[in-house]
Amino acid sequence: MKFPQKHTLEQIATILNVEYVGDSEFPVFGLNEIHVVEPGDIVFVDHPKYYDKALESAATIILINKRVDCPSGKALLISNDPFRDFNKLTKFFKPFEKAISAIAETASIGINTIIQPNCFIGNNVKIGDNCLIHSGVTLYDNTIIGNNVTIHSGAILGADAFYYKKRETGFDKLLSGGRVVIHDHVDIGAACTIDKGVSGDTIIGWGSKLDNQVHIGHDTQVGERVLIAAQTGIAGCVIVENDVVIWGQVGIASGVTIKEKAVIFGQSGVGRTLEGGKSYLGSPAEDSKKKFRELASIRQIPYILEQIKK
Repeated sequence: MKFPQKHTLEQIATILNVEYVGDSEFPVFGLNEIHVVEPGDIVFVDHPKYYDKALESAATIILINKRVDCPSGKALLISNDPFRDFNKLTKFFKPFEKAISAIAETASIGINTIIQPNCFIGNNVKIGDNCLIHSGVTLYDNTIIGNNVTIHSGAILGADAFYYKKRETGFDKLLSGGRVVIHDHVDIGAACTIDKGVSGDTIIGWGSKLDNQVHIGHDTQVGERVLIAAQTGIAGCVIVENDVVIWGQVGIASGVTIKEKAVIFGQSGVGRTLEGGKSYLGSPAEDSKKKFRELASIRQIPYILEQIKK
């Protein structure tokens, strides 16, 4: 998430009421999660296990809960609760904006686009040309829809990320300041849900097609010409590369990559990165040829046992 304008390290420290290490004029351009940070971004870290990863990341401002040696060319914000203060920055730069109409005045709707009755189009939503938005669709604030997109009834784009920190008092939610971005020629089936990014974008690429009841988690990036069948659930921060096919009721864990032209058969569970150009089956998902041979072997067990008895 980029700020509307450049800020200084001292300005950000003042907003958070924390100490800082570095030049007071050190430039700050935004905040992001560690997998999408760029120079000028703030990243937060609150566990020693991940200190090195944050300090060595592309981020140049680290919001951290311990005073450590500051790497050259970077700056630190010292906080007793980086999770809380990351939320504070999201609230400051991306505050919740109350809706006052079913289609916001700040929404932009393209030529020949049809919005059926009973839709909600939030603040600063942009919808391209020649789109068809069916009844009952909800587009949260800042959602971006390309040209020639069809969204079927009951789809919800832009709900918050499912991201919580467990504390003694319960679960604290990490606030979402990102967006959903849908590229051209995408079809989204009925009752699909696509969560916005925590600080970046959740993206559905050109020409991809989602069946009914598909869920896409925060900050996931779906490539071009991807087919996803019904009741598939994809967690946050997943990368699905171009020309992948995912059949029904597949579950994909957070942070993995499905490489180009992979095919995942129905009801598979994916917990690791899958190579491209192959098909996969089972839970955990494995090479489908290997899996089919295993299943064929299992079916021979009763016969083998009968032969042993003889």
